[in-house]
Amino acid sequence: MKIGVVSDTHGLLRPEVKTALKGVDRILHLGDVGKASVLQELAKIAPATAVRGNVDREGSCSELPETDVVLIAGRYVYMLHDLHTLHLDPAAGKFAAVLFGHTHVPNFYKRKGVLYFNPGSCGPRRFELPVTVGLLTVGEDGELEAEIVKVSF
Repeated sequence: MKIGVVSDTHGLLRPEVKTALKGVDRILHLGDVGKASVLQELAKIAPATAVRGNVDREGSCSELPETDVVLIAGRYVYMLHDLHTLHLDPAAGKFAAVLFGHTHVPNFYKRKGVLYFNPGSCGPRRFELPVTVGLLTVGEDGELEAEIVKVSF
């Protein structure tokens, strides 16, 4: 199973992002969608789940939930836009991962056995940061594994 993880599109879905997500089983968007059409285009690739970011204040994106929980290969994954708004202990909640965006800085790490994963931004370039998407796969041991993919354009 391969999951595409994106964030901070800010209304821009690059053709290169669509190519990078080709073949994923599901797409998780971590907020700052910008336009509902982005989610419609992502849904043509694979079923898409999204949460609301701080720029999603108007239109149908304003109706997205602030957080969501998805089940991936029997493991619970917590989705939100800004990690600073996390108000629970993911380890105590038995979450396998916390997925977030907002900073536009791609990174991942583990804390108390929980994977924290920010795929970066695949929308308009900000500062000197790369344009990236994330891939989440289930390893042979059943653990979730994160990968950051630079999108070239």
